[in-house]
Amino acid sequence: MSTDKPPLVLASASPRRLDLLARIGIAPDRVLPTETDETPRKAELPRELAARLAAAKAEAAAAAAPEALVLAADTVVGLGRRILGKPADAAEARRFLTLLSGRRHHVYTGVALRMPDGRLRSRLVDTILAFQRLTEAQIEDYVAGEEWRGKAGGYAIQGRAEVFVRFLAGSHSNVVGLPLFETAQLLRGIGWLKP
Repeated sequence: MSTDKPPLVLASASPRRLDLLARIGIAPDRVLPTETDETPRKAELPRELAARLAAAKAEAAAAAAPEALVLAADTVVGLGRRILGKPADAAEARRFLTLLSGRRHHVYTGVALRMPDGRLRSRLVDTILAFQRLTEAQIEDYVAGEEWRGKAGGYAIQGRAEVFVRFLAGSHSNVVGLPLFETAQLLRGIGWLKP
């Protein structure tokens, strides 16, 4: 690959993804959020949804920045075959936390890298978590704090919900919204990031 790196575009409005990239010394040249319909398809599994949406977001941003290297991601919380998206309101956040209480669940993040020549490379990362059994008071207190807003599954592991996690297997940064190891590997694999 030539020494001239293409500019890096992050196809996400998530401040958490920007913070995570900064942790590994990456500052995108541009942030270009996309309007992507995140509605699951009929019988679509959580892992399939995460992979599909990441690729769709990368392609949508690439249409607006064809000369750039586009990084996109989508995080989905899965409880069995059930998809727990971003709660629409406090009642749905309460329902999600009640479902997750005392149970294992998966957090899937699809990461897609769209190159200027049109090639797409991607990874799907799966982290398994288990919440403690939550009391009604814990759920009410968490929902009242509004940290659930805009968060897949209705919680933020990088915030107060971390105290609920009794077990985690896999990438912590994946649960926050961007698996750093796999993202760096994708960027190294194309020569954009030094080994």
